[in-house]
Amino acid sequence: MTHAMPILTKIIATLGPASNDPATLIRLIEEGARVFRINFSHGKFEDFEQLLLAVRRVSEETGIAAGVMGDLSGPKIRVGKVRDGGVTLRVGQQVEFQRQPIVAGDNLSGDSPAVFSSTYPAFIDEVEPGNRLLIDDGAIRMLVTEKTGHDDDKRLICNVTVGGVVTTAKGINLPDTIILAPSLTEHDLKCVDWAVRHGVDFLALSFVRRAQDIRELKTLLSQSAQDPSFAIPIVAKIEKPQAINELEEIVHEADALMVARGDLGVEMDLPMVPVIQKRIIAAAHDYGKPVIVATQMLQSMIESSSPTRAEVNDVANAIYDGADAVMLSGETAVGKYPVQAVNIMGLIAKTTQRDLTERSTRDSHPPARLVENHYRTAALAHGVNVVVRDLDAQIMGVWSQRGGGARYLSQNRPLIPIIAASSDPVVLRRMTMLYAVTPVLMDQPKSLEDFATKISRLILDRGWGQKGDQVVLIAGEPIGTPGATNTLLIRQLDG
Repeated sequence: MTHAMPILTKIIATLGPASNDPATLIRLIEEGARVFRINFSHGKFEDFEQLLLAVRRVSEETGIAAGVMGDLSGPKIRVGKVRDGGVTLRVGQQVEFQRQPIVAGDNLSGDSPAVFSSTYPAFIDEVEPGNRLLIDDGAIRMLVTEKTGHDDDKRLICNVTVGGVVTTAKGINLPDTIILAPSLTEHDLKCVDWAVRHGVDFLALSFVRRAQDIRELKTLLSQSAQDPSFAIPIVAKIEKPQAINELEEIVHEADALMVARGDLGVEMDLPMVPVIQKRIIAAAHDYGKPVIVATQMLQSMIESSSPTRAEVNDVANAIYDGADAVMLSGETAVGKYPVQAVNIMGLIAKTTQRDLTERSTRDSHPPARLVENHYRTAALAHGVNVVVRDLDAQIMGVWSQRGGGARYLSQNRPLIPIIAASSDPVVLRRMTMLYAVTPVLMDQPKSLEDFATKISRLILDRGWGQKGDQVVLIAGEPIGTPGATNTLLIRQLDG
């Protein structure tokens, strides 16, 4: 059966009411989505289980590996309960935040200040006069002018600088404040337990501020895993200014990175976001870690069947910058055109990929940190790129039972697809986030020659190559032994 040529840059689609039925999931996979995000901030565990099982069934039905990423909520601070219809704030109005729960607006009258509570009462201790307090992704802005009272009666007094309507559970951002809340909330811990029991393929950790946040989750996952060395990979979401100050250490600890531009764009000056995006991508490349660019990539497609020119440029520039994956959020979760959004993103990725291939005249460079550590397989993977260039090969294949060989090949950012075979479905799903890698299920070959025959036949059967094409194959002897990737084969597809 002929398949479309793989898209090198991976597409991540967020699941929600617009994309939770099998027919839509099949179409999303057919258009190029390879990882599906479940946002643990919305829904119940029964909902998450239905989404996970739906992806698994559709993946099996299509024969295309699809990973599932659970996105932990993290210590997001939100406004407490607000009366129906919300509370409208005016510029210059005084606002108070108190510890005790309150339904804001119920007793609002005349010129009295609007009084709100929050989901994290301790922030009243941590915020200082002069700090900014932003609500609803910065749409509403205020300045903290003073603290009053003591202990349970302590309050923050704020002055509104940009007004708007505040409703229940709107997010609060504090760009000038160091928040001391733990990185994993009680809800997060329940989600981690659920993710381990249900075999989620990736976990995204929100609001990472320091490397220790990742180490704490890593310890928890290692303790819960049957094989601690094969615990669920952690995606560190970079969306706090504090994370930028400890970026190197965070990249070192994480399995993958996400440029989460939503809160990042609220907590930092907007012109700094593209600069930070490039810096995070460069750091991820240095350590050979996959990096995702996310948030509002095709935002207008929540309501429109086509994106804006600026959005198309944004997706393309993220790929030019070296993003391993690009992510859709509301576009596929609640948007009117989820399938079209993935289709457009795939077309942008293919077009950008083609241009990169045509303009490429440089030698690839392996990740700097791996060179420093003299990894043998990493060196072999870099050498493969040179062979591919000299032969003008159009595709490569690797036997990667545990995913290591595929990961090293991906880190060198080849401009051709990597067909990565394994007999382990869990490994295949964890390879779905790797740039250029197309995971395929295959019974373990008896020998290198058997692998060469099987992978060549698969490439021809799926229409990814034709008779006479050169294919570069990588495996180890004995085949299937983790860490034994040491052999490079050059074969001509013979039909």
